[in-house]
Amino acid sequence: MKVLGAGSTVIMTECTSLQFVSPFAFEAMQKVDVVRLASLSDPELRLLLPCLVRMALCAPADQSQSWAQDKKLILRLLSGVEAVNSIVALLSVDFHALEQDASKEQQLRHKLGGGSGESILVSQLQHGLTLEFEHSDSPRRLRLVLSELLAIMNKVSESNGEFFFKSSELFESPVYLEEAADVLCILQAELPSLLPIVDVAEALLHVRNGAWFLCLLVANVPDSFNEVCRGLIKNGERQDEESLGGRRRTDALRFLCKMNPSQALKVRGMVVEECHLPGLGVALTLDHTKNEACEDGVSDLVCFVSGLLLGTNAKVRTWFGTFIRNGQQRKRETSSSVLWQMRRQLLLELMGILPTVRSTRIVEEADVEMEPNVSVYSGLKEEHVVKASALLRLYCALMGIAGLKPTEEEAEQLLQLMTSRPPATPAGVRFVSLSFCMLLAFSTLVSTPEQEQLMVVWLSWMIKEEAYFESTSGVSASFGEMLLLVAMYFHSNQLSAIIDLVCSTLGMKIVIKPSSLSRMKTIFTQEIFTEQVVTAHAVRVPVTSNLSANITGFLPIHCIYQLLRSRSFTKHKVSIKDWIYRQLCETSTPLHPQLLPLIDVYINSILTPASKSNPEATNQPVTEQEILNIFQEVIGGDNIRLNQRFSITAQLLVLYYILSYEEALLANTKTLAAMQRKPKSYSSSLMDQIPIKFLIRQAQGLQQELGGLHSALLRLLATNYPHLCIVDDWICEEEITGTDALLRRMLLTNNAKNHSPKQLQEAFSAVPVSHTQVMQIIEYLTLLSASELIPYAEVLTSNMNQLLNSGVPRRILQTVNKLWMVLNTVMPRRLWVMTVNALQPSIKFVRQQKYTQNDLMIDPLIVLRCDQRVHRCPPLMDITLHMLNGYLLASKAYLSAHLKETAEQDRPSQNNTIGLVGQTDAPEVTREELKNALLAAQDSAAVQILLEICLPTEEEKAKGVNPDGLLRNVQSVITTSTPNKEMEEGEDNLLCNLREVQCLICCLLHQMYIADPNIAKLVHFQGYPCELLPLTVAGIPSMHICLDFIPELIAQPELEKQIFAIQLLSHLCIQYALPKSLSVARLAVNVMGTLLTVLTQAKRYAFFMPTLPSLVSFCRAFPPLYEDIMSLLIQIGQVCASDVATQTRDIDPIITRLQQIKEKPSGWSRICKDPSYKNGSRDTGSMDPDVQLCHCIESTIIEIINMSVSGI
Repeated sequence: MKVLGAGSTVIMTECTSLQFVSPFAFEAMQKVDVVRLASLSDPELRLLLPCLVRMALCAPADQSQSWAQDKKLILRLLSGVEAVNSIVALLSVDFHALEQDASKEQQLRHKLGGGSGESILVSQLQHGLTLEFEHSDSPRRLRLVLSELLAIMNKVSESNGEFFFKSSELFESPVYLEEAADVLCILQAELPSLLPIVDVAEALLHVRNGAWFLCLLVANVPDSFNEVCRGLIKNGERQDEESLGGRRRTDALRFLCKMNPSQALKVRGMVVEECHLPGLGVALTLDHTKNEACEDGVSDLVCFVSGLLLGTNAKVRTWFGTFIRNGQQRKRETSSSVLWQMRRQLLLELMGILPTVRSTRIVEEADVEMEPNVSVYSGLKEEHVVKASALLRLYCALMGIAGLKPTEEEAEQLLQLMTSRPPATPAGVRFVSLSFCMLLAFSTLVSTPEQEQLMVVWLSWMIKEEAYFESTSGVSASFGEMLLLVAMYFHSNQLSAIIDLVCSTLGMKIVIKPSSLSRMKTIFTQEIFTEQVVTAHAVRVPVTSNLSANITGFLPIHCIYQLLRSRSFTKHKVSIKDWIYRQLCETSTPLHPQLLPLIDVYINSILTPASKSNPEATNQPVTEQEILNIFQEVIGGDNIRLNQRFSITAQLLVLYYILSYEEALLANTKTLAAMQRKPKSYSSSLMDQIPIKFLIRQAQGLQQELGGLHSALLRLLATNYPHLCIVDDWICEEEITGTDALLRRMLLTNNAKNHSPKQLQEAFSAVPVSHTQVMQIIEYLTLLSASELIPYAEVLTSNMNQLLNSGVPRRILQTVNKLWMVLNTVMPRRLWVMTVNALQPSIKFVRQQKYTQNDLMIDPLIVLRCDQRVHRCPPLMDITLHMLNGYLLASKAYLSAHLKETAEQDRPSQNNTIGLVGQTDAPEVTREELKNALLAAQDSAAVQILLEICLPTEEEKAKGVNPDGLLRNVQSVITTSTPNKEMEEGEDNLLCNLREVQCLICCLLHQMYIADPNIAKLVHFQGYPCELLPLTVAGIPSMHICLDFIPELIAQPELEKQIFAIQLLSHLCIQYALPKSLSVARLAVNVMGTLLTVLTQAKRYAFFMPTLPSLVSFCRAFPPLYEDIMSLLIQIGQVCASDVATQTRDIDPIITRLQQIKEKPSGWSRICKDPSYKNGSRDTGSMDPDVQLCHCIESTIIEIINMSVSGI
């Protein structure tokens, strides 16, 4: 054995004198095409004899007549070949015995370590292998080849992947190669388990002429082609050019693929899949490129290498990049290297598409202009542009990812290609963009002054031709925008942004050192694009028509955005407002991602000066008239026009601009005041005319296409217009836009569409006489969508006052309520103003005031100054409460904004603050506190008015209606199992309008208490009629929060507040029998005991008379308090008795009775239940307060005893 250190040339030439199986012959063997086989020459047929002889002699599985005929043809074909006899003799051997001997030899070698010369298959070799093979008969020949082959296979398995070269006379002698190949093929075919074809193929790589033997072996077993190739590739080296074994493996596989070229690309796929033998992949691609020459299209070599380097598989990219780097490090870069062949082929393809007429003389632009008909810069042919772009990207990948260092020739030809001038087509625009980015990425390609001048001339040509290219090619994203953008980045020294731009345009992540851009920066900023030129040119660039995310590439908007960020427009006093306005108008869905950042940076440039030295250096905001022009189609309800001038995208963007501008203006108030600047704020009348809620609803249905615009608008809305973000509205909107709404639309007939607002007005005018017509029309209107209802809004609201008259059916009221809620989803602010004005009380000879949106935000309580009849009309009261809630929220936002706007108004002047250091912030703190106090007073006033509405009027009291009775009726209806008169009366009361209004009010109060618990505390510290306590505690679920502040309320010095606290606590204990309630109730009992000792007679009577019934509730909720409460009652009775001891009336019997009741309550239970006792058979005629209090104590004790005995 000897190790061969020769190059790849020796490996390739060792088999050049041998004849390989042709692709024609291999295909004939694959398809068993006897006619083709018969047409082969004798030398070609000789290579396939082992398979053909076996085919002719062995019993076939195919018993068809056609195969029988083919078999006869094969026998006839073989009859004239002399070598067939030797192969027949080989097939006559006992292969079973041979396999047994081979297995014994394998075991012996394994036992002896493989180093022994002993052999069971072959013994007593007296001559060399060649002579032995010549003198041996067929069985011995088989044994000789098998022994040699097994020895090589064993050596391969023991080598652990290290390549070795085995010198073997049997496989090297040119005289016996064919006979040895016959024996090898017969052995493998007859002993497949002993000699797996993949292992045999691996062993043949280690002998001379191994590739030839391998091709013959596979040609005689054509079905094994893919298996052999995959096995060789899987066992191959990751970098085949680095070792002798790798090069031999690559050459063998290339011979196999030349024999079966149809599978070459499949083998190449195996190479990439396994990430082994990169040279083989390139070599197969080169072979395929030569066979499939393509003049104009992108070659397979370019596609293959580009796919490896620019694909998504990082493992493949690293593997092939290592192949390129290692290939460059080898000094022997000769024509036999696969890498050298690849580079040469790529260079030839590049030179093949370069313009043929090209002058090496650098021509000044003036000369070109003088002779416009003679151009020394011949452009690329249109059919070559795509190929040129592909080649540029490939070279970028090779240099940027794989680290290829171009030769002088490659660099020169690349620069010639990059600076060529393509035709004005979309592909031409793409080519120029790629060339420009490649110049930025690899500035080392420009090394001489002549080349630099060539680049400058080409860049100047780009600037001149940009408009022509854009108009001719029809591509909105032209290279002119990229030039502007790069120039702006250079001026602002944002080199990392240029690198990101280059990488995104080229479509690959490559490493670019910022220092390599220094020369290009000088050329751009001093020779081509000065900052003033950039700014002036950018404004003249036309806006992108129908700008959307579908338009990719670099657009004018990118340039304007960057110039706004660098404040170039304000620095050079160039107005950009009109350009931005035009671009916002020319937008469509899906939303371009650069639009929102553009608006944000534009707003910043309006409010913040470019420098402190020049505070006036700002951009101008969009005018109110320009804003109204965009919304004119939806302001008047004309929002269903088919051909709208402005898209919904433009309207939403302008809305985003207005809301963001106002928010930024408020956020920067202090900064602007310090700079003595006061940018103009948009008027409230403008904001009132913009249909904000309608636009938000439109945006909700386009969330996927609007990107982050919908969420940004919601954020701005929640901050500045909280009354448009009420949760109930969103829930209602879901119902209106859901499946039910779709079904209603299916029921919509032409009759419903024919009812005009005028007809609706006429129907309302006839309401006092007939309700039928108005009922019919409004029922039809419920089938319309919210936007279609807008024209009817004014008629509906203006006639609400008529619905307050008696006799109007409830169905009309409910339907109007429903229509109002639908309209509330698209035009809430305008609808609220119209409704408030319509529901004002009608007073004769007094002109009604027309309130505005601003009036209602300043004083939300105007909503409650409506016609008193609304308070007993639940559908309209529901609308009123909805508006009240909205205006309370709006008032908070309005006052907060007003506070920010006037934050500097109350600051003392600088002259007045001398000596008052540390006190300059005092006015602001005071203003904030005043605002909070005003809001708290406003909310509590609204709650108090609503609670007052819950009280029955004098007329209702005359009819026996009261809130406490209503609650008791509820309990009676629930607890009574048999129908009786009380139950029927309770049902009648529960169905009254007052009861429904109370429920609506309690629902709103619950929401207000949850939103701000301080409101609940403030209202209860103010107090309200105790008759409402059963209603509020039972009807407002959040009343349990009162348990937190009742101890504080009891501790107040005012007797009225203490009484109210104990009464409130008694109801809360019944409703919420919690451990916390028990502790507060125990505290209340203790406080009552303490007050007994300090109150005067008059105050004692005023305090205990209303609070004693509360003790019954404490006992009912918490029986453990029974002892403490009974002791307290006896103590109160004793104090009262002592105060009247000097009077003529003896009160001792009452005290005695109280003591007996406490000691023996069971004995008094029968007397307590006696009706005559309850009805006042005892003496109650005395008007003495203490006597009355004693009787009240007695009644309280008796009630507690009754409750405890009856088990309540």
